[in-house]
Amino acid sequence: MVCALGAAVCFGTATVLQAIAARHAAGTGAGGDAALLLRALRQWRYLTGLGLDGLGFLLQIAALRSVPIYTVGAALASSLAVTAVVAARLLRVRLSGVEWGAVAVVCAGLAMLGLASGTEGHRDGSAALRYAMLAAAVAVLLLGAGGGRLRGRGRALLLGLGAGFGFGVVEVAVRLIDEPAPAALVTNPAAYALLLAGAAAFLLLTSALQRGSVTTATAGMVIGETIGPAAVGVVWLGDRTREGLTWLAVLGFAVAVTGALALARFGEAPAAEAP
Repeated sequence: MVCALGAAVCFGTATVLQAIAARHAAGTGAGGDAALLLRALRQWRYLTGLGLDGLGFLLQIAALRSVPIYTVGAALASSLAVTAVVAARLLRVRLSGVEWGAVAVVCAGLAMLGLASGTEGHRDGSAALRYAMLAAAVAVLLLGAGGGRLRGRGRALLLGLGAGFGFGVVEVAVRLIDEPAPAALVTNPAAYALLLAGAAAFLLLTSALQRGSVTTATAGMVIGETIGPAAVGVVWLGDRTREGLTWLAVLGFAVAVTGALALARFGEAPAAEAP
């Protein structure tokens, strides 16, 4: 649970640092996306953000090897609460009373999950599930191709959902990789699913945030990366709660995800408000 929360802190803080660096880079010269990225890469905030993303991913892997997928998914969705708090501090963004309440709701939901979560499921996952995850990764790519042709809020929602499904495939695939040895990875469909889904999810989310509503895209992502993977973990991988606390885990999951949805506009750190 500590690793899952640590991953959320890393991802949420990285979002704000990278946003600050990208906006500074945009204001220091002209050029396309490549030139903007090169200028951003020269800034310590952007590099620190990338480092936090890497650390967060490692913590996510550690968490997925120790606690149920539903706990990790809800914790990662809570990174929006971290982004909101850090943005309020560093970007001087004003959070409404409802948003501060949503931050508290997320914390309450995670506390309930922490109390109710059992250990990682005992099942290894069948070969069929590994191939299903690979097929799901391919489906994420196809969903992105179809969603890119839409316009308006429907486009942002579909691409956000696709990104969430991709991140969800990554969560499940981590659990399906038993041996990190190169020889075992080459023959494990889950390894290919992890790489393909992770890359596709990143591209879909980037496209959704650039050309659509941040709130809609992020809400779709939160739904996609939490509900489906949680169900897979419970049904096929044996994730369970502590004895007699299933109700508390379900309530905590619902509360944490609901709070995260209320903070969906922080899927991309907002611009600083004028004094």
